[in-house]
Order: sequence, then C-alpha cells, then structure tokens
Amino acid sequence: MQTFQKAAGVSSLLQALIYISAFIYFGVFWQYPVTADTVSKLAYLVDNQLMLSVVYLVMYVLFGVLLAILVIALHHRLKEKMPLISQLSAVFGVVWVGLVIASGMLINIGLASVVATSEPESAMTLWRTIKIIVEGIGGGNEVVGGLWVLLLSVAALKSDQLSKLTNYLGLLVGSAGLLTLYPAEVFTEIFGLSQIIWFIVLGVNLLFTKSDE
Repeated sequence: MQTFQKAAGVSSLLQALIYISAFIYFGVFWQYPVTADTVSKLAYLVDNQLMLSVVYLVMYVLFGVLLAILVIALHHRLKEKMPLISQLSAVFGVVWVGLVIASGMLINIGLASVVATSEPESAMTLWRTIKIIVEGIGGGNEVVGGLWVLLLSVAALKSDQLSKLTNYLGLLVGSAGLLTLYPAEVFTEIFGLSQIIWFIVLGVNLLFTKSDE
C-alpha cells in the first residue's frame, strides 16, 4: 500500500507538471490567428495538428490516467476513518477521470475531422462546436473536480490525514471549482492555478509521509 501511495505522489507531481506545460505551450508557443479569416484559421490547425494532438493527449488522456491513480490511492488512505465521505469523494473523482479522458478523445477525433474538411466555414463551425462540448464536459466547468477535492480535503482534515497545508489548500481548490458554475473565466483560472500548487504539495506529502494503515 505504501508503494501505491508513493506512486500516487509521483502522479500528483506529474499532474502539476502537465498543468504547467499546458500553460507554457498555450501562453508562449500557440499563436492561433484569432482575428484572421476562416481560411487562415483552418490552415493554422492543419499545420499544427500533430503537435496539438500530442498536447491534448497529454493534457486530457494522460492526466486522466494519473488522476485515476491518485483518486484510488487517496480513497484507500481515507476510507478506514472516514468511509462515507471518502466513498462519496471517490465517486466524483472517478466521474472526473471519465470526463477528462472523454474530453481528450473527443477533441483529438474532432480535430482530425476538422482538418479533413475542405470547406473552411464548415470546418471552423465544427471546431467551435467541438470546443464548446469539450469545455462543457471537461474544461470550462470544474464542479465535479472541485467536489472531489473539497470532499477528500474535508475527510483528510477530520481523520488527521495528510498535512494541514495540503488540506486547507484543497478546501480552496474545491471551493474555486464549485464557483466555476458561474460562467466567469476567472474562477476557472483560480481553480487551475491553485490546483497546481495543491498537486505539488499533495505529491510531496504522499511521497514523504506514511498513512496510518
């Protein structure tokens, strides 16, 4: 069990790294021509399809696999002292895993369909539709992920598991996730940025402390 806890710690740190890498890629290297015509936008997607597909694969599918490891490890760590809250948080964690992985598969299949469409207007309409769906289930609305973090942080606080810093950060992250119900990008940004810190602190905590089991 302790080995699996350490594997979860590594997974948590890798998730933080994925977040940071995504911020760097889209903030520095991604130069999508937002104000250009549809022909230029489609041409940019065609030229960058391979790289963008890899980025989405890592951002969503790999992230989801690592998240699954973390969800199960934290459930096992908390279930003895806080069985009900731990089980409930695990339910939301598993649902979040499914949504994240589904988002990655959808956007990569969608991107392939977009670049294969010869008519620029139709292609960009399809791309906008795909982006809206992906944002709805796994990007712009972080309620499910927020509930997972919030509930497991409550369980960890009540059972005196993990560090207090980890748990109080988790309460902040979870609350920010719930606030993404309101359609304002600032809450999504707060959730993402605070979760990077939480993943790092959690990862270190799992690697260097022992559970009570």
